[in-house]
Amino acid sequence: MIPKGLCLKCKGRLWCGSTCFVLEKFRAKSKAIGAMKGKEFTGSSPPSVFVSWENYPNITIAPLSPTQVLKDADLLDNPERWYGYGLEEIVGFRESLVQSRTPMNAFEAANPSYGLQDLQELAMSEKQLDLDIELAKAPRAELRFSETVSPLGPVGELLELQFQESPKVSKNVEKFYYDNDARAIEALKELYTKGTPVHSLYKLLSAGVLGIGKKRRLVPTRWSITAVDSQISEEMIERVKGFGTIDYFELYHSNYLDNDFWILLLPTNWQFEQLEAWKPGTAWTLEEQEASIIQDFEFYNGRKEYASNVAGAYYAARLAICEHLMRRKKQAGALVFREIGEGYKVPVGVFQIRENVREALRKKALNFFELKLCLAFLGKKLSIPIASYEKESKLIDALKHQKRISEFL
Repeated sequence: MIPKGLCLKCKGRLWCGSTCFVLEKFRAKSKAIGAMKGKEFTGSSPPSVFVSWENYPNITIAPLSPTQVLKDADLLDNPERWYGYGLEEIVGFRESLVQSRTPMNAFEAANPSYGLQDLQELAMSEKQLDLDIELAKAPRAELRFSETVSPLGPVGELLELQFQESPKVSKNVEKFYYDNDARAIEALKELYTKGTPVHSLYKLLSAGVLGIGKKRRLVPTRWSITAVDSQISEEMIERVKGFGTIDYFELYHSNYLDNDFWILLLPTNWQFEQLEAWKPGTAWTLEEQEASIIQDFEFYNGRKEYASNVAGAYYAARLAICEHLMRRKKQAGALVFREIGEGYKVPVGVFQIRENVREALRKKALNFFELKLCLAFLGKKLSIPIASYEKESKLIDALKHQKRISEFL
């Protein structure tokens, strides 16, 4: 969730939505379309498709492709390779991809046309594909930002799409494409277990190639990203609950794109909370305002409603933590503190939350025997007073006040 605040592009107006350019330097450039001659181009798709969400179920689906043949197109649409790249570099990757849109009804995935089948094969391809694309007219320069989806570049209306080679689809993905009786969640879990990366899973879900045949749907990309993070982590949580708990309070840290993350693992049964704050003086907050902290949480039995405050970032961080616990075969509670600074000029999607937390958990932890000592240490590292976080945190309140069995012995 992006708190309302000043938008520099709008010179003082409040944040005006995911289509806001925010800063002049991030206006859509013409690199992606500058080399085009007319309405046709040949380019290397990473491979990738994007499904819009406006006016669902009457949406658009688009192959994403640069307007030239590249050796490593995967880098343009693989957020699991982006950690360490700067904000402008990531925006540059995305600005080079043209969306060649075609209108479609989401329910067409249950009985796909030849045109949709081509796009589904593209989404299932293991490797990048060179595409010949003809548009109705030259694409328009555009650059859109979202808190969930990675930035989106130029847009054109698709007339014709042809592959220069046949897509290569893995046997694991092919199995579920032809299995009309397997539920989408079952397919996602098995494909993830067998090594399919998260960014590939949400493309498969978006393209409507998974699930019970007559119930298949095209899923908007912004929904599929959160669905994958949520469903995969939910399945892992049930397995994590069977492990023994960690022995100490473990503190981890990562800072990327001026998003400062402190992850505190608790020597308790599973529980999870994410607290987020935009620092005062950023592009999204008024300088005279105090930071506003938002949070969502779950105790051992989970949550029934969508985490509407932290939104997709909640499930992205939860997935990264579950992956860590699964590798260790350990159970723990988890507190995520996220502080966003002025260097984060534009949102680039929840990938950076997932990758920030993954990176933090690769590092060696600082161990504490007591929560009080850990919070005192955190108080010296966070920009916003720890007391402000404690006031909002449901997990900290529960840890401080709930009775433990040992107290009655």
